[in-house]
Amino acid sequence: MLLTTLSFLVSGCSGGAWLARRSAGQVGVFNGNSRQEPALSGQGRFLASVVDRGGRATLLLQEQPSGRIVPLRHFQNHQPHSSPSLSWNGRYVAALVQQGNQRLALIEDRANGNLHRLPLPTDRTAVRLSLSPEARQLAVQVAQAGQWRVQLFDLRSLLEPDLPGGLAVQGGGAQPSP
Repeated sequence: MLLTTLSFLVSGCSGGAWLARRSAGQVGVFNGNSRQEPALSGQGRFLASVVDRGGRATLLLQEQPSGRIVPLRHFQNHQPHSSPSLSWNGRYVAALVQQGNQRLALIEDRANGNLHRLPLPTDRTAVRLSLSPEARQLAVQVAQAGQWRVQLFDLRSLLEPDLPGGLAVQGGGAQPSP
């Protein structure tokens, strides 16, 4: 009995062959062979990833486990996209986009359709970001004069918190406010 229990525990630590796996879903018109940079919402209902669309790195948001593609209204024309990050319920989608010759952080509020731009000083290049699950802070890794730095943005005055059990956003949100 002891030997069986130890064998089970050791096999459980060796790679998780017992864990269930499945595909993240079809990617529609996107090239699913180049999916990268996955980010799950806190409760695991939404998966953001970067896929190839006509040679351009494009943000894709999918509901899980159905794989249904969820439209994002503000990430259409600023490719390449990188470093997606989601809040707890997937209300907020953050990513880096290219705008002119500058990389900047965008946050889309899927509940009301608002877009928030977080520009950085021109001497810094955004490399990666991470949105806190409740959307109260955003960490952005930047390159500045050959150095890597991390800057934190306090979002409490900009965004409503997205707490566990909070608003469940189904689609692409309302039309953007004027």
